[in-house]
Amino acid sequence: MSHTLTLIAQISDLHIKAAGRLSYKKVDTRAALQRVIETLNRLVPRPHAVVITGDLVDFGTAEAYQTLRQTLQALRLPWLLMPGNHDDRQQLRAAFPDHLYLQGGETLHWQQRVNDVQLLALDSSVPQQPWGFVDEDQLQWLDQQLQREPQLPTLVMLHHPPFLSGIGHMDQQPLRNPDALAAVLHRHPQVERVLSGHLHRSVQARFAGTLACVAPGVSHQVAFDLSENGPAHFVLEPPGFLLHRWHPRQGMTTHLCAIGEHPGPWPFYDAGGLID
Repeated sequence: MSHTLTLIAQISDLHIKAAGRLSYKKVDTRAALQRVIETLNRLVPRPHAVVITGDLVDFGTAEAYQTLRQTLQALRLPWLLMPGNHDDRQQLRAAFPDHLYLQGGETLHWQQRVNDVQLLALDSSVPQQPWGFVDEDQLQWLDQQLQREPQLPTLVMLHHPPFLSGIGHMDQQPLRNPDALAAVLHRHPQVERVLSGHLHRSVQARFAGTLACVAPGVSHQVAFDLSENGPAHFVLEPPGFLLHRWHPRQGMTTHLCAIGEHPGPWPFYDAGGLID
């Protein structure tokens, strides 16, 4: 039985380029990562861990991962990495040899426990492809991990969301076997959330008896366009991250949080009552 308040921050889709070069000749993704790191470092109470749900770099080069590593050194919280479709497994492993959870077999799936919450990361990346897939070995591993502690609140994480968003060009690069994942999760009601990135927007959907949550990008967002043949565009809408809060009596809640500093806070009341 869980007894501890646990906070897990989720950031996604960093798209770091070597030496901090701009993505799409417009987006300073390294500066965006620095802003979210500053925001996370200021949070009170402090998150117990930060999970980064894929697309860590824009192109999977050794130089890009070194830029990522150097930038993440400023994050004063434990952080955990997962690959996305822009990542390269071998280069990611080589850049983070001290992250032993990444050093297993071919795919980069892993298990970690943070207080009373279990984290299970799946590797949905497919080399040289934008779409995602979770292979049978990983699904069996997931089932086995969930069987071990059926009362332990669990976050299952993968880069590609297991549902279609209605954003046409993103739905052309989906997770290709969501039904296989759902078949495993339906057997394990302790799964509190399925966490993903990839969409560069905050999106939620019911999935396999739980809630699937997609984190926004920390720099650029996919343009909001639900027309069937909408173009593949991005916008510089305000970036954000998700904060997942597990309380032993209140359960799991998920907050969409803004990055950076903003005007306020101000009280809703002054000494004489309501503020006019």
